Amino acid sequence: MKPSIHQFTAGFTQGDAISNEAAALRSIFRRWGHESEIFSDPAHISPAMRSTARPAAEYASAPRAEDVAILHLSIGSRVTDIFASLPCRKVILYHNITPPRYFERINPATAARLREGLASARALAGTAELTLADSAFNARELENMGHRGVRVLPLVFDLSVQRAQPDKRTLRELRDGLVNILFVGRGVPNKKIEDAVRAFAVFQRLLEPRSRFIHAGSYAGAEIYRHIVLSDAREMRARNVVLAGTVSQPVLTAFYAAAHVFLCMSEHEGFGIPIIESMMHGVPVLAYAAAAVPETMDGAGVLVREKRWPEIAEMIGELARPGPFREAVLRAQKARVERYFARPVEKELFELFSPLLGEQHGTPDSRNG
Repeated sequence: MKPSIHQFTAGFTQGDAISNEAAALRSIFRRWGHESEIFSDPAHISPAMRSTARPAAEYASAPRAEDVAILHLSIGSRVTDIFASLPCRKVILYHNITPPRYFERINPATAARLREGLASARALAGTAELTLADSAFNARELENMGHRGVRVLPLVFDLSVQRAQPDKRTLRELRDGLVNILFVGRGVPNKKIEDAVRAFAVFQRLLEPRSRFIHAGSYAGAEIYRHIVLSDAREMRARNVVLAGTVSQPVLTAFYAAAHVFLCMSEHEGFGIPIIESMMHGVPVLAYAAAAVPETMDGAGVLVREKRWPEIAEMIGELARPGPFREAVLRAQKARVERYFARPVEKELFELFSPLLGEQHGTPDSRNG
């Protein structure tokens, strides 16, 4: 009987990057012929996903020594304690932990969980047979916390999700002649959505009055921050600022399809999946060069190293306007996407896990997820 390969996450919700990757990995492990489930903290499994993820405590008394448990490490969670106690082979996949300082004022409980996550990351050093990170930035951070031999494995995408048809009504509403500036990501302080709105306000005032800013992402646990963003937008007299919250995949696809520019002013990203998604959808990316963002951009899009709003507004205008510059940026982004998906991630995953599984599986499909 083949070993099971199970994954452990702090939470499991629709549209969440870690949840999406865990689901993609589960499909790969099952394709290899292994039993594979996702276990999570039931308090952080969204109602819509309760048939997809199981409570972590269900597995705590069931593992066999030859089974493989993968912890998606991202925040403090009782799931981490369950993982640490399992008498089986262990793998850590690190997704980065947001610095707690960003949450101290708006959600002290989340700040405490982030500090707990950092403490757990340090305590887990040396406990896994295989330690992975989804960017070189994250690998360096993990090594600074005492882990050794960290391997970089790019995020596994479920490309079928990216191919979802856009919601027709949303697309029709957004193609109304306004220039659409988009950001996708959780509504949390490290994303600096207020800075994106500030840049947009200058763009709208000086260059293009007929424009709209759209943010797609949940503010759950950061509701105070949402009020701050809206307050800043009013103070800057920015019009047509849409905080859409969590949206379905067809609506998100429509956002990408209608967007003229993707604007990211985030100060802390462990990877930045929406940057790759934007490139896949043919949306020029303008991003602040912080944390893992330059690595994710990999020479494509446009990076800014200082937040000078008039200059950023001018660049938004250049990217939004049809012409040679925009076309050159889009060509470079297309090449970046091709490089990303040309890497045989599933084959690399297979080679990394083979020593733990102790058997020959044949040759896996080399496609990414």
